Amino acid sequence: MPCKSCGSTNQKKFRAETAIHFPGMKNIDKPVVWVFPEVVVCLDCGTAEFAVPEAELRQLAKGDAAAAAA
Repeated sequence: MPCKSCGSTNQKKFRAETAIHFPGMKNIDKPVVWVFPEVVVCLDCGTAEFAVPEAELRQLAKGDAAAAAA
């Protein structure tokens, strides 16, 4: 599938670890939600894309990162 940003087919998949932080100072004490997705990177423009797994997505929707770590 071509890059959604530039249309290039020069893309590569990588494994990644991403810490998603809840925004704002009111959430400063909430733990991050760790996600270990497969990331598709366009090697021409640098656009990256990944999907958040269901369990972590539910925790982000609820706003409860501590339960995501359990």
